[in-house]
Amino acid sequence: MITKNKNNKKNKIKFLYISVLILIVFLAVLFCSINLYVISSSLPYIIDIDDIDSINPHQSVMALGAKVWRSGSLSYILRDRVDYAIKLYDSGKAEKILFSGDHGKEEYDEVNAMMDYAISKNVPKKDIFLDHAGFSTYESMYRAKEVFKCDDIIVITQGFHIYRSIYIARNLGLNAIGVKANQTNYVARIDIKNNIREFFARIKDFIYIEFTNPDPTYLGEVIPIFGEAYITHDK
Repeated sequence: MITKNKNNKKNKIKFLYISVLILIVFLAVLFCSINLYVISSSLPYIIDIDDIDSINPHQSVMALGAKVWRSGSLSYILRDRVDYAIKLYDSGKAEKILFSGDHGKEEYDEVNAMMDYAISKNVPKKDIFLDHAGFSTYESMYRAKEVFKCDDIIVITQGFHIYRSIYIARNLGLNAIGVKANQTNYVARIDIKNNIREFFARIKDFIYIEFTNPDPTYLGEVIPIFGEAYITHDK
């Protein structure tokens, strides 16, 4: 009787282990499939910067926010994004620039830091729009469509981030193409960290796009990208 109980307990434990293993394998396959879907659906819209037509300029180029240091200087990742946006603007491939990032707290301001850098590179302030409530990639794209009324847009970000950005943008109704801002050789551990984070972020935004469609934190009044940029400036 004791032996039988022991065997039953072992069988239950074995069944539990097998069930957990099956669940892990299922989730791994599911998560990888979602990532592959997001990447593959975006690939046709990722363009080399030199292949973008300058005869028919795009309505705007959007650089997505990233880390700003306490000094107000841009992190390498953010500087590369802004540099590419400036290059597209200066070459006549985009009529306006939209900087979208986190300015949820007075002491942390990505978008004004981006604008200050662009102005230092001789970009006229009148052509720079600021989205102070771009708290996530999803929110930046949602607001680009609904607040700034963007249609024809070039999105600038790094390679690890570009696929999700374009996937979100196009599924929200933006006619978006993406350019990889891969200019600096980033430290390997940072690159690995970003790719791991991005793996799970694609899953989150896949759920947003395909199932939940949440509103952004803020919407507010409409500020068309073809209108007056100064309305978005708070400095």
